[in-house]
Amino acid sequence: MSKTEMEQDEHLFLYDTESKEKKKLIPKKGHPLKIYTCGPTVYNYVHIGNLRTFVFEDLLRRVLKFFGFSVQQVMNLTDVDDKTILGAIKSNKSLAEYTKPFERAFFDDLETLNVEKVESYPKATDYIESMIEMIQSLLDKGYAYIGKDLSVYFRISEFSSYGRLSHLQLEELKEGASERENTSQDEYDKENAGDFVLWKSFDEKRDGNIFWESPFGRGRPGWHIECSCMATKILGETIDLHLGGVDNIFPHHENEIAQSEACSGKHFVKHWMHVEHLVVEGKKMSKSLGNFFTLRDLVSKGFSGRDIRFLLLQSHYRMPLNFTFQGLDAAKNSLRRVEDFVTRLNEITHDTCAHLIGEHLSRAEFLFKKALSDDVNIAQAMAAFFDMIREINTLCDHNGVSQKEAGIVLKTLEEFDKVLGCLPLTKQELKVPEEVESLFDQRQKARAEKDFKLADDLRDQILEKGYIIEDSALGSKLKLKP
Repeated sequence: MSKTEMEQDEHLFLYDTESKEKKKLIPKKGHPLKIYTCGPTVYNYVHIGNLRTFVFEDLLRRVLKFFGFSVQQVMNLTDVDDKTILGAIKSNKSLAEYTKPFERAFFDDLETLNVEKVESYPKATDYIESMIEMIQSLLDKGYAYIGKDLSVYFRISEFSSYGRLSHLQLEELKEGASERENTSQDEYDKENAGDFVLWKSFDEKRDGNIFWESPFGRGRPGWHIECSCMATKILGETIDLHLGGVDNIFPHHENEIAQSEACSGKHFVKHWMHVEHLVVEGKKMSKSLGNFFTLRDLVSKGFSGRDIRFLLLQSHYRMPLNFTFQGLDAAKNSLRRVEDFVTRLNEITHDTCAHLIGEHLSRAEFLFKKALSDDVNIAQAMAAFFDMIREINTLCDHNGVSQKEAGIVLKTLEEFDKVLGCLPLTKQELKVPEEVESLFDQRQKARAEKDFKLADDLRDQILEKGYIIEDSALGSKLKLKP
C-alpha cells in the first residue's frame, strides 16, 4: 500500500434503501445530520433481534462522529398502540404505569450495551395534539377521509409515488398496507383495502378507558402517524437519515413517507437505512421454539454487555446475523485476547524498539477507516484491527516495542473504541479467592526450591478451581481459565 493511497481523502458512502445504491453522505453545511430512529414499543422487554438494530444504529452514530459529522438524533418510544393498551387493561394499570417499567428496562439495556444516548427520546403520548393537527391537515387536503367505522384513513390513491421505498407492485401494496397491529376491522370500513389508519376510533371493549378527544371523535393515533409527527416536529420537514429494521420498510416507513410528504409538500427523507433480521441457530426467533432471548437472559448465562455488543457488531448490517451461543463464546474469547494484549502493553517497561510501530498503526488506521467509509463494513474494519494486534504482538515477542510506543498503541485502541464501544481497555483487577492465592504462593515457593513435581501438582489444583498460571520472563501471574 503506497503512501499516496493511505493519504487519500475519504468520504462516507452509505447504502440507500430507496435508490438501491451507495450514496455519498453530504450534510447541509453548518448543520448537524438530522437522524430519526424507530425506537421500541414499550409493552415488554426488547429481544436481541431489536438490540441488533439498536447496536448498529449506535455504531453508525459513532462512525458519523468518527468521520467528523455532528448529529442530531431522535429515537421515539411507542407507548400507545394495541399492545400497550392491551397490556395496561390486563394489568389494570394506566397506560403510563404499564409502560414505565419497560421504558426503564430499555434504557438499562442500552447502558449495558454501551449505546450512546441520542439527543431526544420523544414519547408518542406527548405528541397527541400535534398528531391530531397533522391528521386534520391531511383531511383538509383530501389525502384522508373518515371511514364507516369513524376511524380516519389515508387515501393512498391520492399519493402518486406510494410504494417507492419498498419497490412493491400495486397489488402487493394493497394487500399489505394495513395497520401493523392485528385488528378485527372490516376492510369495507375503508375505501380501498390498501388505505391505512391515521386515527383509530374508540372501541370500549378494545381500548378500555384509554382514549383522546379529537375533532373526528374519541380515539387514538395510528402507529405510522406517530413517527411522522415526532420526526417532523423535532427535526423539521426534511431529515437526512431515517433508520430502522427491514421489517419497518413496508408498510411503516412507506406510510411515513406518504403522510409526511402529503402534509408538508416537501421531500421527507434524503437517505433510508435498514438493518437485516437476526436469527437464532439459523431459525426465526420464537418463544414457541425456545430460542427467544432478551438481554437479561444472556447476562444471566454469564455473558457481559461487552460480549453481547461485540457479537451483535460483527456482521454487516445488510446481512442477516445468525446468533449462536458458540458465536457468543467466540466473541467473549476475542475480547479476552484484546484484554491480554492491553495487559501486555501496560506491562512493557523497557526502551528497546524496532521503530516499526508507526508503520503498523498507520496501515491499521487507514484500513479501519476505509472499511467504515464503505457502507460501514465492520467485518473488514475488525479484520484490520485484529491484524494490527497480531503484528504488534509479534514485535512484543522480540522486545520490539518500547514503553513509549506501547502508550501510542493504547491511544490508537482508544480511538478505535470510539467506534466499537466494547474494547476492554481499562485494566481489571482480578479478584482471586484466598484459597487459590495460597496455592499460588505455595507453587511459587516450590519452583524456587526446584520441587517441580509439587509445583505441577499445585498448578493442577489451581486449574481445577478455574484459574491458570502464566509464566514469563517477567514472572508468574494468575489468570481466569478461558
